[in-house]
Amino acid sequence: MQSWSPVPLSPIPGSAPPLRLYDTASGEIRPTAPGSTARMYVCGITPYDATHIGHAATYLAFDLVNRLWRDAGHHVHYVQNVTDVDEPLLERAQRDQDDWVVLGMRETALFREDMESLRVLPPEHFIGAVESMAEISELVGKLLASGAAYRIDDPEYPDVYHDVSATADFGYESGYDADTMRALSAERGGDPDRPNKRNPVDALLWRMARPDEPSWDSELGRGRPGWHVECAAIALNRLGSQIDVQGGGSDLIFPHHEFGAAHAEALTGLHPFARHYCHAGMIALDGAKMSKSKGNLVFVSRLRADRIDPMAVRLALLAGHWRADRSWERELLAEAQDRLAAWREATSLDAGPAAEDTIARLRTHLADDLDSPKALAAVDAWVREARTRRGTDPQAPRQLRAAIDALLGVLL
Repeated sequence: MQSWSPVPLSPIPGSAPPLRLYDTASGEIRPTAPGSTARMYVCGITPYDATHIGHAATYLAFDLVNRLWRDAGHHVHYVQNVTDVDEPLLERAQRDQDDWVVLGMRETALFREDMESLRVLPPEHFIGAVESMAEISELVGKLLASGAAYRIDDPEYPDVYHDVSATADFGYESGYDADTMRALSAERGGDPDRPNKRNPVDALLWRMARPDEPSWDSELGRGRPGWHVECAAIALNRLGSQIDVQGGGSDLIFPHHEFGAAHAEALTGLHPFARHYCHAGMIALDGAKMSKSKGNLVFVSRLRADRIDPMAVRLALLAGHWRADRSWERELLAEAQDRLAAWREATSLDAGPAAEDTIARLRTHLADDLDSPKALAAVDAWVREARTRRGTDPQAPRQLRAAIDALLGVLL
């Protein structure tokens, strides 16, 4: 599957501090410590609708991680999937009397456009589930052969499930108790009440073919994969047995990331699968949770169609901390538009205050668990000084403009 166009990054003078990120598994802000190559996997979309502002907030957070690692001199091996076959996509296609393949391709193309407009650095590998069927089914077969998976006792549909007892550390990523896991499993695509499972939260690995559903031939029998094993296979085959960051929204903590780690660790025997499990906060609209069922989603493509500058959208999202649940409101976008105009004016001056200290503060704040609100405030302070007292450094506006672009991804 084709990714979107790359974004050029200008080098910035000075040195970058090590990036520290909050890790869900440990509950602590810890330094990331990648080698020369940093490995990051961020879970992608299920393309049954357009990119909403919550998606954008998540991908912007990990775009900051990507930019900060690159600023520190690391090569970033970034992989993202597209769940281009799954129940939500099939249900939407059936509801709208659409072809599920066409629907998935159309919404994936729109997602690429949205990401490119927001200047999100593209993943090195942008991989769909459909194109990965052989490697996913191979992984399921290995888990089955090792005893980490089992076929359910159902003569009609002997589906394959992951046995949560296969890894001694199951539950370490989320830290949830059994009741919470069962409730979230039911809420987020699992089937805890299905008879004959060894544990109610055991996750589906391979769904045997049903009438009128897409399916693929494999040694497991004709069928299609469960959601979590898709990401495990794609990540393992491109990033290796252990990665630096596993990213996504906070709604993926359980069951998705818990089981993705369990699948990988059961196969490789290595723990933990990710050194950091990082989860972005949820975005509400005017204080109410955004959801497709409520019809209150704010789409990036709609904002673009309304001629809202994507850089203002980016600034509006960066005004909140990446881990915080927060609200999208008209005032937030208006403030971002005013900020963008002020930044563009100040960095277009012939001279300004020296920029070295502001660039250092930008790096320091962002390296401290992606503290983008403080990073924006640092730039605001320089802009106020530039617009009131001017300044005498002819290089400063250009230097700061380049740093804002490279670190915050905002093109002025």
